[in-house]
Amino acid sequence: MHQKLFVVNFSEVNKSDIPLVGGKGANLGEMINKGFPVPPGFIVTADAYYLLIEKNNLQPQIKKLMGQFDPQDSTGLNKISKKVKKLILEAEVPAEINQQILEHYKKLNSGSQPALVAVRSSATAEDLPHASFAGQQETYLNVRGEKDLLEKVKQCWASLFEPRAIFYREEKDFDHFKVGIAVPVQRMVQSEVAGIMFTINPVSNDKNQIVIEAIYGLGEKIVQGTYTPDHYLVQKESWKILQKKVAFQEEEMTLADVGNQEIKLPESKQNKIKLTDEQIIELAQLGEKIQQHYRFPQDIEWTLEDGKLYIVQSRPVTTITLDSFEKNKDEISTEGLKLVLKGEPASPGVATGRIKILKSAKEINKLDDGEILVTDMTTPDFVPAMKKAVAIVTNQGGQTSHAAIVSRELGIPCVVGTETATIDLKTGQIMTVNGKEGTVYKGGKLAKKEKEEKKPEQLVKIPYSKLKPDLDITKTKIYVNLAEPELAASIAQRNVDGVGLLRAEFMIAQMGIHPRKLIKEKRQAEFVQGLVNNLKKFAKEFNPRPVIYRATDFKTNEYANLKGGQEFEKEEPNPMIGYRGASRYIEDAQVFELELQAIKEVREKHGFKNLWMMIPFVRTVKQLEDVKHIVAENGLRRGPNFQLWMMVEIPSNVIMLDKFIEAGIDGVSIGSNDLTMLILGVDRDNSRVANVYDERNEAVLWALEKTIKTCKKYGISCSICGQAPSTYPDLSKKLVQWGITSVSVSPDAIDITREIINKIERNLS
Repeated sequence: MHQKLFVVNFSEVNKSDIPLVGGKGANLGEMINKGFPVPPGFIVTADAYYLLIEKNNLQPQIKKLMGQFDPQDSTGLNKISKKVKKLILEAEVPAEINQQILEHYKKLNSGSQPALVAVRSSATAEDLPHASFAGQQETYLNVRGEKDLLEKVKQCWASLFEPRAIFYREEKDFDHFKVGIAVPVQRMVQSEVAGIMFTINPVSNDKNQIVIEAIYGLGEKIVQGTYTPDHYLVQKESWKILQKKVAFQEEEMTLADVGNQEIKLPESKQNKIKLTDEQIIELAQLGEKIQQHYRFPQDIEWTLEDGKLYIVQSRPVTTITLDSFEKNKDEISTEGLKLVLKGEPASPGVATGRIKILKSAKEINKLDDGEILVTDMTTPDFVPAMKKAVAIVTNQGGQTSHAAIVSRELGIPCVVGTETATIDLKTGQIMTVNGKEGTVYKGGKLAKKEKEEKKPEQLVKIPYSKLKPDLDITKTKIYVNLAEPELAASIAQRNVDGVGLLRAEFMIAQMGIHPRKLIKEKRQAEFVQGLVNNLKKFAKEFNPRPVIYRATDFKTNEYANLKGGQEFEKEEPNPMIGYRGASRYIEDAQVFELELQAIKEVREKHGFKNLWMMIPFVRTVKQLEDVKHIVAENGLRRGPNFQLWMMVEIPSNVIMLDKFIEAGIDGVSIGSNDLTMLILGVDRDNSRVANVYDERNEAVLWALEKTIKTCKKYGISCSICGQAPSTYPDLSKKLVQWGITSVSVSPDAIDITREIINKIERNLS
C-alpha cells in the first residue's frame, strides 16, 4: 500500500496496517479476514487526514497554538483544544476524499434507505501493548445519510485534539503530528445486548479466566460506565461459569428517528439476566479464539443482534502499568474499621485518603494529590485527576468500565458500581478503599504529607548506596525484568539488585522499522542511536548495579510485523523453534553487530560499565563459540567488568551445560517459560494443552536442579527469570537449596519475592 489510499475496505487491511488505518481499523480488517463475525465496513485512512492538514496548511497554525499552554492547566488545555478542533472542522475537505467515502458508503446500503452506520475513530498509534488511545477520540452511532456521514468523519478527525487526547500524548511524549487518525465506518448493529469481554481476569490477572460484562441496548453505555452491567466469570478449558451477577437496569440506549435515545425498560426486564448460559459460553469461546489468534490477552467489544454475536472491536489488554507500584507498596490494614460501602472490585490495592466528590470532569482541578476521587463515573476527561488520586470509587460501571481500566493502568485501588458512593460518602471524610475486595471503610491512617509538594510524575531519586532495604539483604540476589525505558528511573528506586533481563524487543518495536530495512536504506546509525538512548537510561539509573541486556529474540512472525519486515522474513510453520536467537546472529551478523555497537558505545563513550550481555536461544556449543567470536570482533571482550551470559531455555542447554560453560560464559539465566514448554512439548498459550504446562513438573525440576548445580560446580552465576519463584514458594525453596544465585522477576513481584526468599534463607540457616 505504497500509494496514497484515502478509503479502504476492512478486507483490504490487516494488523500490520496500523500506520494507515490505526489500531482499531487494523484489528477490524485482521478479524474479518480471519473469519470472525465482524459487521462489514470501510475505513477513511490516515492519508486522508494528513491530506486535509496539508491542503489547508493547518500544521503551522496548530503548532503555534500547541506551544501556548501547559498540559497540566486543564482550563488552558480546553481552550486550545477548542481552537484546534475549530480549525479542522472549518477546513475544506478535498473533493477526492469525499467522493471515495460516498462511493464506499453506497455499497453498504440495502434497499431504498441509506445505511445506518457506526463512525469510529482509530488513532494510528493506538491499541499497542505500550500505548492505549482507547476512549480518547469520538464514536458516533446510528449515523444515516451522506451529509451526516461526512460531518461525523470531520468530527472524528477533530477529536484527535480532544483535551484528554492532547494530555495523553504529552504524558507519553508522542509527537502530535506523528499520530494520525483514521475513521472506520461500519454497518450498525442494533444490539439487543452488548458489552465488553476480557480474555484475562483484569483484577486478578488470572489468564485462565474470561470476564464478560453485558447491558441491554447499545454498548456505548457500558464503555462509558453509565450503566452498571451484568458480570459473568468463565473458566477456560472447562467452560464452567464461575460467577453470574445480575445488575438492575432501568433504561437502555437504542435507535431513535434521529440518532439515539434512552428508553425505559419494561419492569419484567429490569432485573433479568442479559445472556443465557449458552450465549455466555459461546461468547467466551469466541473470545478465546481471538486471543489465540493474536497470542495476547484481548479487550473485546461485542454485540448481540437477532440472536447472533458480533465483534465490533478487539485490542490488547493494557493492564497495570508499572510506574506507580510505589503508591501501594505499604500494607494497609482495614482491621477494626467500619464497612460503609460495597461495590465491584476493579483494581487491586488498599489506600487511605480524604474523600473528594466530583460532579463532573469540569471539576478535576478541585482534586488534590493523595485524595480519593469519588464520582458517578469517569470518562477520559478525568484522567489528569485520576493520576493524582490514591483511589477511585464510582457509583456506576463494572470491571471493564473506564474507571476500572485506567485505575489498573495507574496501579491504584478502584471500586466501581457502588450505586450510592456520591450520597453515602462526604467530601473531607477519611476513608480506606480496598480495590481487591470492592469495599470502602470509614477511617484509617493517612500517610504523612511531604513538606514539599512534588509535581506529578517527578521522581525524587535516592542514591543506590542509601536505599533502605525493605527486608534484610538476601544472599540470593533479587533482579528485575524490564523492557520499557520510561520505567527505568522509578524501578531503580526499588530495593532491587539489578536488571536480570533487559528485553531488546520492546525498544526495537518502538522504533517500528525492521533493522534490515534500515541497513538497506543506509540508516544504520539511526538504529544504533535509538538503542543507545534507551540502553543508556537503564544503565545510568541502575549504576553500579548490573544491567543484563538480552540480545534480540524476535521470532520471524514478530519481526515481520515491523515496517518493511515482510520483505526480509519468510513465513515459518513454527516460529518458536525457528529462525531466532543465536542462529539469526550467525547468519545475519550485520543486524547483531548494530546491537554490539550500541552496547559498546554505552559502555565506552558514556562510561556505564554495568551493562552486560546475554545470548538467547543457543542451540549448540558451536553456535555459542561463533557468537562469542562476533562479539569479540566488535570490541566486546569478557573480563572483570563485562560479563557474557547465556539463556538456558532449550533442553540441550541443560544436557550439555558443562560444555557450554567450558566454551566460556560468566553466567546463565534460566528461561523457565520456554524451557518448560520445550521439555513438556506444550504450547502454554494453547488452551487445549495449557493445563499440562507446569514449572513444577518432575522433568522440569530435574532440569532446574541440574542447571543450578552445574553452575555451582563451575563457580558461575545462575539466575532464573519468570514469575515462578514468587508464585510457588515451594519451588523457590528448592531453587535456594540447590544454590541459585539470583532470581529475576517483574516489578510488581519484587517485594513478595524478596520476602519469600528472605524467609527461606532464614529457615535454612
